[in-house]
Amino acid sequence: MIPTGTVPEIVLTLGIAIALAPLFGRYLANVYSNGPSVWDPIVGRVERAVFWIMGVDPRRPMTWSQYAKALLLTDGIAIGFVFVLLQLQSGLPNNALGAPSMSWHLAFHTSIAFGTNTDFQHYVPEEQASLLSSLFGLQLLMFTSPATGLCVFAAMARGFSRKDGRLGNYYSDFVRTLTRVLVPVTVLGAIALVLLGVPETLTQTAQILPLTGGHESIPLGPVASWDSIEFLGTNGGGFFTANAAHPFQDPTSATNFVAILLMLSIPLASPFAFARLVRRPGEATPLFATILTIFLAGFIVFLVFEGSNHFLPVTVNQGAGYLVGAETRFSISESALFQFSSVYSNTGATNMALGSLTPLSQTVLMFGMFMQSTPGGVGTGFGTLLINVVLAVFMGGLMVGRSPEYLGKKIGMPQVKWAAAAILSHPFSILIPTALAMVIPGVLQSAIGGYTPHGFTVLLYEFSSESANNGSGMGPINDGTMFFNVAGALVMAVGRYFPAVAMLAIAGSLAQQEPHRPGPGTLKTRSVTFWFFLVAFIVIVTGLLFLPVLALGPFSQMVGGP
Repeated sequence: MIPTGTVPEIVLTLGIAIALAPLFGRYLANVYSNGPSVWDPIVGRVERAVFWIMGVDPRRPMTWSQYAKALLLTDGIAIGFVFVLLQLQSGLPNNALGAPSMSWHLAFHTSIAFGTNTDFQHYVPEEQASLLSSLFGLQLLMFTSPATGLCVFAAMARGFSRKDGRLGNYYSDFVRTLTRVLVPVTVLGAIALVLLGVPETLTQTAQILPLTGGHESIPLGPVASWDSIEFLGTNGGGFFTANAAHPFQDPTSATNFVAILLMLSIPLASPFAFARLVRRPGEATPLFATILTIFLAGFIVFLVFEGSNHFLPVTVNQGAGYLVGAETRFSISESALFQFSSVYSNTGATNMALGSLTPLSQTVLMFGMFMQSTPGGVGTGFGTLLINVVLAVFMGGLMVGRSPEYLGKKIGMPQVKWAAAAILSHPFSILIPTALAMVIPGVLQSAIGGYTPHGFTVLLYEFSSESANNGSGMGPINDGTMFFNVAGALVMAVGRYFPAVAMLAIAGSLAQQEPHRPGPGTLKTRSVTFWFFLVAFIVIVTGLLFLPVLALGPFSQMVGGP
């Protein structure tokens, strides 16, 4: 049972996040419409210098295929650089803890994980990543990967508002995202976290003298700045193995509060930014309401299931009880809201042991990764929501005999084919490697010790998290093998880039159309009816795609399986 005293914490945190969403959405729209800002005197010069060094013309608009090629090229170069760096780190400076060079398959998985905004960690950060690799490799990708997602978001918005077949310039969007969104907000977030007790230092270890004698080395580093971009960019990879459960990464309720706000800031602002970019501010209402409806409903279910999964309070200060597998410095609401927000925003940071959750709680979290859009990760989460909108408008229009149109653009077979392919790529990239792990001799036994319902849930969660570019993991599982490194890297790449290309293709086809005025036969999307229809569409389609496989895992656990 949930203690009623924790409800105000939930209401306050979500209330502030919701209140900030329209304001931040207006700022994002200004960035991607090349509007003036207070940053112009400073970052304008930086941007011009970067474009000069790159040798690109930021004013040259691109077709969707040119935009996609620039995106893939930029990400490919960044991922390749980090892949090489991780294999050479043992012989490079700033390696006080003596991290060895990674094997090719572990470096392959790690570089793709951080480059695709997944940040799934098959390595032990304190032991297998040097400070040089962390700062100039992995953290570099923690900026570029959310920037890529926001570029896709901006291009999709232009697809609904333009008629020249152009989606803007990728390099301009990419650089402006870094200079005007990610870097300044990350700096502000890092300052706030430092003031609240999160360490920020280039010292790699601290020597302490335990009462039992001897000495012990405590890993340290620039944790606050890492945390800030980890949460803001919905990255999720922890500076420490324990991630946000580590007292250096998330020491107090105040830092937990800041982390939740950072995780939800861009995903919740996206509907408002999109509506302004397409010059129809009212269209934000049904999209934001859809996100909020599914998010709040899922969180209530998650909280109810976990409410009975705690011990009685044992201290005066912890009146809310202890969740099993959660840190005692947080109340039930703080732990649950952080973890739910992290998974549903595809951040993937953890402050709880996910394997200790009840089977129904695990199901709720996986459902969020299956949907990927409520609110989903930075940029591409909202892009997935728009893909669902395209399919819902097409289906709704056919059901009632009305013209399938959205924001004045006709929804036809080219858009529907790309949208359907993007939606179906998710279950394919989850179920195929899960099946391979089940049938290839030795893989299942070495990973989870053989088949059990809980073991299958852990395996399903692994590939679901990678395909959704989430990055959270549920143990215990031995996933540091060549099979899981290679298979996981391929799943993350497909889960990231195939939907991104599909989003750009949809935007490109729409950008070639002349906008149409809504007629008497046009389906009204700015309505309560469409809001409910979109919620039902997302939930039902997700259920049809994934409920059967859940029967082998968490549903079997609920009926008595180990």
